[in-house]
Amino acid sequence: MNRRYNDLTFNMVTLKLLYRCPLLTVFIAFIVASSGISCSHSRHKAQILSDAEILASEHPDSALAILEAIDPSDLKADSLKAKLYYLKAYGHMKRNRSMISDSLISFAHDFYRGKEIVRDIRSGAALAWYKFWVGDTPGSIAMLDSLTRLSGVPDSLMVEVLRIRVLLGTSEYQGRQIIPLAKRLYRHETDTLRKMEAKYMLLAGYEYAGEIDSALYLVNELIDYARSHQWGDKQFLFMVEQAQLLTEAGRDGESDRLVSEIFSKAGPDNAAADLLHFQYALNALNRGDVSRAARHIAIADSLAYKMRGDDDPYFRSYSNLLHAMIDFKQTGRIKLMHINGLNNRQSERFNRMKASQWESERGALHQQNRALELKAESRQKTVIILIVSLAAILVLGGSAWIIRTRRQRERDNEERIEALQKMVDEYKSAPAQNVETPNPSTLRSIMLKQLGIIKMVAETPTEQNREMLRKISSIDGETNGELVDWEKVFEMIDSLYSGFYSKLHRQYGELLTPREEQIIVLMTAGFSTKEISVITGQTTSTVYVRKSSIRKKLGVPEKEDIVVFLKNSDKD
Repeated sequence: MNRRYNDLTFNMVTLKLLYRCPLLTVFIAFIVASSGISCSHSRHKAQILSDAEILASEHPDSALAILEAIDPSDLKADSLKAKLYYLKAYGHMKRNRSMISDSLISFAHDFYRGKEIVRDIRSGAALAWYKFWVGDTPGSIAMLDSLTRLSGVPDSLMVEVLRIRVLLGTSEYQGRQIIPLAKRLYRHETDTLRKMEAKYMLLAGYEYAGEIDSALYLVNELIDYARSHQWGDKQFLFMVEQAQLLTEAGRDGESDRLVSEIFSKAGPDNAAADLLHFQYALNALNRGDVSRAARHIAIADSLAYKMRGDDDPYFRSYSNLLHAMIDFKQTGRIKLMHINGLNNRQSERFNRMKASQWESERGALHQQNRALELKAESRQKTVIILIVSLAAILVLGGSAWIIRTRRQRERDNEERIEALQKMVDEYKSAPAQNVETPNPSTLRSIMLKQLGIIKMVAETPTEQNREMLRKISSIDGETNGELVDWEKVFEMIDSLYSGFYSKLHRQYGELLTPREEQIIVLMTAGFSTKEISVITGQTTSTVYVRKSSIRKKLGVPEKEDIVVFLKNSDKD
């Protein structure tokens, strides 16, 4: 009940304050409106990010298009920033786009690590792919390996990690490392085409591990499956792979026959014609037929340039190596031009990687600088908001204190006026007193007479006189000088109560203040607390405080009357 009353009182005070202070009302309205706009803006951005996340896995292009509409500087919450960086990097990874600008994926992964498993795993995979893009292949592999070792990850998530890890392993010619991972991937894949891709990567693992028989077994399965399902393009690719595996197994004649079969079915200008002639050249060189090897490598070079131009570092690297070996067989010498060609191709690859890394570092630095700028702006805004909020609190608190103080003074003054009116009524109704033979009632009458303004109010209770009375007991609570001749009061107290004041002053004058002596004297004469407050010009609460001080100074027990205690002490 008290709580509800206090809440109601506070609300009434607040309403009055706002009514009396229109500028404060406008200020508070501005804060509320600004907060509402900010919250609405944040909710809108959060909804856009949620929509993009729904599309990210199956429709990354659509997700990326949505994300382009978001300015990172508009996002204040770390949760929204992390979500944006994660979704952008994840979309780039899914579409195999450049990830040079995705350096802040590390921030997103740190934010989600150990919290939300889907975002934790996917942001980790995106971070690994980013590392690969900037040339940190060992770091990328280590990151992916750590993800594959996690427990409790749903198959639908783990398969994404395994797919990237095995693909990266094959690009680095890993064998033993990727075989168990490729097997896991094959078990987890549910899509038929994806399972074929997993088996093909397992085949590559066996090849790089030197287990050619296992690789041939798998490629035969893949060829049979593609043939039975009439996947001509897949069958073609698997047969090209089979020809290469036969060469690796030392079965050059079988490889040549398979290459011829492929040419007969796919034609002389098929998509892998340069690689097939390269295979002819390699088989011929292995059998010691150098002239045949030279003829087929020349054809392969011509076809590669015709189909892909001079921008095929993969083929050119192998071509230069094979040229060097053929020249050595023919002349017994190694030509520098072929070594230079091989080195140049490697240099080009290295330079592209370094350029990519430099661009990434520059982009990361730019992003970091921007992040620091945003952080500084955010801190500045936060400080301003705190200062404004503190000022608002101080204004509200100060205004509430003023209202509370004003109310308390009004209540005190009402009590003083009430007591004063009671004393006036007593004065009007009291019979004439004999001053020569004083008694307690005589004292009250004399004191009332000393309050000239009270006598005037009693005789002529006009509104003007009452206003004068209110001024004496004003809200400020201050009076100029004493309303009572205390020396005469003390003399009368001594006359009425056997020298009470003189004894009090003599015994406790060094302990008690003049105000405290006045209060004790009036208490002795039978004046109430309210009446004492009127006569002494103090608030009722002040009188109570002084009474408590008197008790402590004189050692009066809590429940014992102060006047009785003093009289008993005098007897002792």
